[in-house]
Amino acid sequence: MPRSTKNKDGHIFAANRRALHNYALIERLEAGIELYGSEVKSIRDNKASLAEAYCQFKGDELFLYQAHIAEYTLAHARNHATVRPRKLLLHRRELDRLHDAIQLQGLAIIPLKLYAKGGMIKLEIALARGKKVHDKRASIKERDQKREIDRAKREHR
Repeated sequence: MPRSTKNKDGHIFAANRRALHNYALIERLEAGIELYGSEVKSIRDNKASLAEAYCQFKGDELFLYQAHIAEYTLAHARNHATVRPRKLLLHRRELDRLHDAIQLQGLAIIPLKLYAKGGMIKLEIALARGKKVHDKRASIKERDQKREIDRAKREHR
């Protein structure tokens, strides 16, 4: 019997929609994430949220904090804590570069989306700089202008 095609490569399980509004993204990276079996099952059921999540170094390792992954109902006693630090898996040179960027330039690492790739669950993270209020207003204004132009083009046809 063929397996379910629901969770194909690229299927997005959770996304941080506010990230693009609150941060100016400088660089995107793909990271592996250390998960328990019950967490994987729960993520594949689309019961994960990155809304409050952030990444931070603890020693020389990078961790994902405040990401909510609901308990898997069939795991019973072998279930996981819904909000716990989860280690991110990156190459040492990438970790060192990110650590330097945070220390020297005052940047932040934010999670963008949790998705499937090659049977694994990956996390897309970004090196970002927080936007000021006037930057957010400028982004909103640009988006509104683009929307007006697109609307005018559609009506003109």
